[in-house]
Amino acid sequence: MRILLKLVIDCDADAAWRAVHSPRAVAELYGPLMELAPLVPDGLPTAWEPGGDVPVQLSFAGIVPVGSQVIHVSERCVEDSNGAVRIFRDSGIPLTGPLASLDVWDHQMAISPAPGDPTKTLWRDRLVIGGPTALALWPVLWTTWQWRAARIRAMAPTWAHDPETIPDDPEITPDDGSETAPDDSATAP
Repeated sequence: MRILLKLVIDCDADAAWRAVHSPRAVAELYGPLMELAPLVPDGLPTAWEPGGDVPVQLSFAGIVPVGSQVIHVSERCVEDSNGAVRIFRDSGIPLTGPLASLDVWDHQMAISPAPGDPTKTLWRDRLVIGGPTALALWPVLWTTWQWRAARIRAMAPTWAHDPETIPDDPEITPDDGSETAPDDSATAP
């Protein structure tokens, strides 16, 4: 069974690509409804890395345990008629809780510049589930994915975090503590 999303979001594709690699951004997508917590002493990585297996615990509002799962990351890049499409894939598997009855969990997010507007991102999200309870769990996951779509739209503008540049100003002294002397060569005798 499949759940599909197709959105144009208000950030560039590079910012969206950084966000799908950020455990913090992923946790914020589900918050405050769901909380994502690490099951290893080292905590969550600063970024999901291809080949990594990260066990996590999900809980409703941070109080009621929902289950644990392993997030297994891979990525690839393909071309379509509009150019490069980067694909982030979580092919981990739920370990405990209601989702553990699934024997297929394949979540892929395809990120590319929006056609006609490279300042925006075309976000395609596909979840494929299978197993004896997939039919019963599909409505719950579909509803969760609609919540996820709304959160992605709302959060996307915050993902662009390019630092603002400060224009060169000869009156500003360097932060290293050294002083800059004014250029007196124009007035020297």
